Amino acid sequence: MSADKLALVTGAAAGLGQLIAAELHAEGYRVALADRDGAAVWAAADALGERAMAIELDVTRKADFVGVLAKLGAAPDVLVNNAALTLTTPVMQIEPEEFSRVLDVNLRGTFLGCQVFGQAMAAAGRGRIINVASLAGQNGGTASGAHYASSKAGILTLTKIFARELAARGVTVNAVAPGPLDLPSVRAAVPAERLEQLVKNIPVQKLGNPRFIARLVALLASEDADSATGAAWDVNGGIFMR
Repeated sequence: MSADKLALVTGAAAGLGQLIAAELHAEGYRVALADRDGAAVWAAADALGERAMAIELDVTRKADFVGVLAKLGAAPDVLVNNAALTLTTPVMQIEPEEFSRVLDVNLRGTFLGCQVFGQAMAAAGRGRIINVASLAGQNGGTASGAHYASSKAGILTLTKIFARELAARGVTVNAVAPGPLDLPSVRAAVPAERLEQLVKNIPVQKLGNPRFIARLVALLASEDADSATGAAWDVNGGIFMR
């Protein structure tokens, strides 16, 4: 159990982030659920009950990360950079402002989380950072937009850079790279006929189980994962093998 340890999860008001927060909470962590949607993240934290707190956080603002760190009073033991904006606009129709908005949330947000909390973790001599990337960042995306895929490819690279930077100071940095997951947000974003074809193209013939991703994050956050760093952990049903 991890009763004395604190985990911070961004984008935790719903979806995969909420599941990750719940899994870490079940493992005994005190969990800080962070999200830009204040009302939703408060509801998510209340649903977990004791040892859970809600924090409003705009991941595009460094000042917000610095403020959260000050509010916590110390570096969290675990940081999960999960916050993401997913848009499926065809590449030839993406306006520059939309491209920047997706990159700001997904890539800039991950960079700022790694930088601000990575420094604090290094000073404390311990920490686990898990970045949520995607299969889209490895194969260019099939159901997601070019801006989303580009941001997730960048997260994979940032993971290696921060892992190398922090390895000697007791901090590990890893990425999980899921393929299409069986989440309400995925089913809402992809038309039914397109989703059916997408599933047919997955070797295991099913969408990924988001609860397994949450459990994988919890494993990477554990003390047993002290030599795992700089890696992308693929869970994509066999679409991308290496």
